[in-house]
Amino acid sequence: MSDQKTPVDFYFDFSSPYGYFASLEIEKLAAKYGRTVNWRAILLGPVFKTMNIAPIANVPLKGDYARHDMERSARFHNILFRHPDVMPIATQHAARAILWVQQNEAAKAINLIHAFYSAYFTENIDISKLETVVRIAGDNGIDVGKLTAALNDDAVKDALKAEVAASIERGVFGSPFVIVGGESFWGFDRFDQLEAFLKNGKI
Repeated sequence: MSDQKTPVDFYFDFSSPYGYFASLEIEKLAAKYGRTVNWRAILLGPVFKTMNIAPIANVPLKGDYARHDMERSARFHNILFRHPDVMPIATQHAARAILWVQQNEAAKAINLIHAFYSAYFTENIDISKLETVVRIAGDNGIDVGKLTAALNDDAVKDALKAEVAASIERGVFGSPFVIVGGESFWGFDRFDQLEAFLKNGKI
């Protein structure tokens, strides 16, 4: 049986609706079985490039199905959801902001993750824009001056590149993607299996 104290590594991209759905459940699920969550913001762009595939929204037939499924899944799980006018979007500013906040104002990081997701998937706010990311962060108690400086710093940009590279090394190829106890789970629709693993240490 796996170590029950091992944190759950939760990988997500802010452009992922299924990542958004999962973000609302992952902490409750982990806590139910005595675990904490390592929130790991990544970018799917480099991942898709490695896999030589396009974002699901841009794939003929599959994209139409996915849009319907997103809305159906939100209804099924009673999750507030509005399909953004533009999807996917670039999320490097939001991901870098989270990385910096985790390192400098860690207690505020999870609330900011939820704020970014909610802005995009319930209010149709384009969080690809640097000024929007900074504004939302400021609304959530983050020092705007320090964050703005950080987001223009190559060190933060390089840190996110390293995080994405490390995720690919671990086999992460989508959002949400959970790794715990040596087991990987891709997709919000695998949370039942994830719970069974957390409960029993195996499936």
